[in-house]
Amino acid sequence: MPRSTVIKRLWWATTAVIALSAMSMPASSAGTTAGLAPVTKQSTVHTQDGWVQGVVSGGARQFLGVPYAAPPVNDRRFAPPQPVASWDGVRPATVQAPACVQFQPKGVRNEQATSEDCLYLDIYTPPGVQPKSMLPVLFFVHGGGGTQGSGVLYGGERFTSLTNAIFVSVNYRLGAFGQLALPQLDGSGDFAFLDQLAALKWVTQNIAEFGGDPGNVTVDGQSAGSMAVCDMLASPQAAGLFQRAVLESTPCNLGTATLAAAQAQGRQFAAAAGCTDAATIVSCLRAAWTPDLVAVQQKYRPGGLAYGTPLLPLVPKDAIQQGKWNKVPVIVGSTRWEYKLQDVDDADMTPEQYTAAIRDQFGADAAAVLAHYPLANYPAPFYAYAALGTDSGKACPAYSLAGRLGTQVPTWQEEFDDPTSPTLFGFQPPGIDMSSAHSAELAYLWNFALGERPLTGVQLTLGRQMDRYWGAFARSGRPAAPGLTAWPAVTASAHPVLDFRPSGNTVSSTLFATEHQCGFWSGLGTVS
Repeated sequence: MPRSTVIKRLWWATTAVIALSAMSMPASSAGTTAGLAPVTKQSTVHTQDGWVQGVVSGGARQFLGVPYAAPPVNDRRFAPPQPVASWDGVRPATVQAPACVQFQPKGVRNEQATSEDCLYLDIYTPPGVQPKSMLPVLFFVHGGGGTQGSGVLYGGERFTSLTNAIFVSVNYRLGAFGQLALPQLDGSGDFAFLDQLAALKWVTQNIAEFGGDPGNVTVDGQSAGSMAVCDMLASPQAAGLFQRAVLESTPCNLGTATLAAAQAQGRQFAAAAGCTDAATIVSCLRAAWTPDLVAVQQKYRPGGLAYGTPLLPLVPKDAIQQGKWNKVPVIVGSTRWEYKLQDVDDADMTPEQYTAAIRDQFGADAAAVLAHYPLANYPAPFYAYAALGTDSGKACPAYSLAGRLGTQVPTWQEEFDDPTSPTLFGFQPPGIDMSSAHSAELAYLWNFALGERPLTGVQLTLGRQMDRYWGAFARSGRPAAPGLTAWPAVTASAHPVLDFRPSGNTVSSTLFATEHQCGFWSGLGTVS
């Protein structure tokens, strides 16, 4: 089957619709904080909208379920985010908000509530920090293909305590709720990105009261979240909202939908939902029952954010190539075996299916690919398929992007490579080695709630080292701290890559490109 189909199956597989009762659960009563220790101290902070009261727990001060935009429901469904209504008194911020509505249950834990009322963020600070302490801020955008996942899965307790920095994770609208494009809609196709910008603006306007420095914000995204950070790099409306960027596992080589193409898909989605009259299409969609729209989304999906607009004039890859982007220091990262996760549905692939898939995907170049990735070199066809997918789809594009960025701004590249790492919850086929797959690094960087199993002591040590690199980068724009392996920058004349491993972090200027066959893929013309 075509690789584009295989990739989409991971995020868009139609296994089940999330429990309908959870979709309408109000934010004030939905959601729990996985692993939250007993409250030891309460803490209040004044935001521009009103007072919020958090807790000190797990070694961090936590403000959970803080609204950054009005609930996107009723007339605000399929519309740009609107400001939060202010409140009197003190608002509790001790329980996480629901995840945003999504049709793929693998994006959250089974017990996690979902709702359209989901535009909230979680803030983690060191305990006892005072307002205007000017601590660096790391703003994290979750992945999930733009159709699943949630910011509530990512806690900042360990990162905050190790780095004396502030960590913010954010929810944003998913699937059609975040990407529906129609000519009749203001913000057509880009609601999810507008949510992310609204959250980022809220942080710059309020984070000083939590002890953060609004002039020292690092945006970090993984997978679809990395693509969101790419969009921030390319968007004129994001200029000045952040000072550094981290790209994990999606190297700005995606995103090609024009506004016209996105609107054509939007009309298809609306028709499937029973809304066909151009004059009433918006009111029809806004009146639709949430579960009905979720069910329709399983067959008719939005095609991603729309480009060629004032918000996103250029595809990020082109913006970077042309030097028309928000230039800040950047870390580019990936995992050693990205496509083990993307290809998990093909874990039992046969040799015949492997050959057929390569021929279908690469056409005239199939013979060269099959010769370069012979099945004799791998324990099973699945690993050969994951290797060539990782190399062509993630690793070499990341290498190319880092090289391009390194001629314009301070740039560093890394690869996560723990041969014993756990995979995501629900993604472990029997007898398959899923180590260092897409998303494996998340449990090492954050207090991550969707890991297949807890980290060992040795793995936690590696995670603390990674936290310290990230914290140093957020603080100074350079990932360097005492006791850590020196991490050289990528320049026009050198391309070192830091390899994160429990046995010791190492730097090489040749190993990454050699292991991932980047010369082969560049010669084939699939990576530029």
